Amino acid sequence: MVKIDKEKCIGCGLCADDCIALNIKIQNEKAQILKDCLQCGHCVAVCPKGAVSIPEYDMADVEEYDPEGFRLKPEQVLHAIKFRRSIRSYKPQKLPRTDMELLVQAGRYTATAKNCQGNGFIFVQDQLEQLKSMVWDYIENIKVQEGKKVSRDLLPYLSFNKRRKEDPADEFLFRNAPALLFITSDRPLDAGLAAQNIETLAVSMDMGVLYNGYLARIANADPALKEWLGIEDETIQVCMLLGYPDRHYVRTAPRKEARVIWK
Repeated sequence: MVKIDKEKCIGCGLCADDCIALNIKIQNEKAQILKDCLQCGHCVAVCPKGAVSIPEYDMADVEEYDPEGFRLKPEQVLHAIKFRRSIRSYKPQKLPRTDMELLVQAGRYTATAKNCQGNGFIFVQDQLEQLKSMVWDYIENIKVQEGKKVSRDLLPYLSFNKRRKEDPADEFLFRNAPALLFITSDRPLDAGLAAQNIETLAVSMDMGVLYNGYLARIANADPALKEWLGIEDETIQVCMLLGYPDRHYVRTAPRKEARVIWK
């Protein structure tokens, strides 16, 4: 429940004007909360006096805006976007837990529909070999599960497994990445937006990322693996391989002209 500190409130009305739920009004020169709401936090962020709080959240985590310290230059942002690459070759070096915790913050602060904050984040690094073993065992049993005819969408996994058997060093599915991240959500867009923010932060920390749809699909299909991950009733929307790139790109990659309509 949003709370107003009447001693700090100056009745400026900014919180009421910015409330998408129309849940705040100014009465007797003070902000008044009318009912429960989305708890999106806009009222907290817009209040010039710090009079608004949401006790259910960690208010100590709220930062004051510093236009000099946090403003990004457009050319720097575009430069980072253009130099972003999908990484398919990684160094064996593990990721520090503290760095992965920062990635969680990038995902946690991503916008979600109706402020549901329903994304879940499952990092696998220390037990990655066990996850790999479970994935390959599941793929081994695909023919048994499917009968004589294997569905078209499962055929690539049989190919991956064949390559692995012929050459154990062939890590086509996992790319020898030292860590991976599953993002669960009821809303694919929420998970995708979180993944994009996580990748942006990861690149700033000299990491690389590969979105792995194959691994997301096979993990969703295996109830035993989802139980092992602790997400039995959740849906994996995104899988990201994470690690330090073993390859250095010295220029941006070319792209087609944008398809744009101006009216």
